[in-house]
Amino acid sequence: MKRVGIVVFPGFQILDLVVVTVFEVANGISGTPVYDVHLVSEGGGRVVSSSGVAVETDAPGDPAYDTLMVAGALEMDSVPASLVDLVGAASRASRRTASICTGALVLAQAGLLDGRRATTHWMVARALQRDFPRVRMEEDRIFTQDGPIWTSAGMTAGIDLALALVEADLGADISRAVARKMVVYHRRPGGQSQFSALLELEPRSDRIQTALRHAREHLREDLSVERLAEVAHLSPRQFSRAFHAETGQSPAKAVENLRLEAARVMMEEGNHPIEIIVRETGFGDRERMRRAFLRAFGQPPQAFQRAARLIA
Repeated sequence: MKRVGIVVFPGFQILDLVVVTVFEVANGISGTPVYDVHLVSEGGGRVVSSSGVAVETDAPGDPAYDTLMVAGALEMDSVPASLVDLVGAASRASRRTASICTGALVLAQAGLLDGRRATTHWMVARALQRDFPRVRMEEDRIFTQDGPIWTSAGMTAGIDLALALVEADLGADISRAVARKMVVYHRRPGGQSQFSALLELEPRSDRIQTALRHAREHLREDLSVERLAEVAHLSPRQFSRAFHAETGQSPAKAVENLRLEAARVMMEEGNHPIEIIVRETGFGDRERMRRAFLRAFGQPPQAFQRAARLIA
């Protein structure tokens, strides 16, 4: 049986414990218990979450787990050194370690993310990157895996990570059956964006907002700098400077992100042939779209299409 330890602490976010259900359902579908799940805390006993709901936990014992998972919190300003030590020792003795949401901060303080790709909730991702520069932060991912270390984004992204763990252990059929029983997506690819491309840009001026609205509504058309500058009533040079100053991106990168988001939505919400998606989102050809998906998500468009078909 695979022993799973989920580390919690006073003030943890109770929704992070939904991953327990993934392992519970996997046990039921497998027909024989596969996962033995334990909630663990520094001192054991009753631990109160940020919502006031308390759970009973085990005190640290044998530090070796098949899977060690660390919960997060809505506010995680500081991490006790004793908690960092607990997680560090257990991780070294365990087969794999995962964090849910801001639990990545505990892994980072334990040095477990040094030199590794990782993600966390987008609201704290940049602060984590600043404080731990050796972490290869990928803030726009649902979850990541780098060797034995797994990290997930926001709270519900822990479900996606847990389903991926089950798939790695028991295969796609079991993981898919778990997702169906839980009525959740099986499963959002790890590279899926945490937030809207348009919301991320948040331009200040009406002219740049107008150009972006035009781009989103006319993805099939020519969206060169010259065309967008014309819409914004600026010269191409003025437009490029203003666009980058307000959004932190080049116009070309922003347009690519808008096209990627539209293509992903078409894949997830319909059964469109790839040629139609390429045409409707303005990529021009399949290879150009494939390269864009690999740059942004680390996966080709086909991975998103397969995931959408499995949940349908």
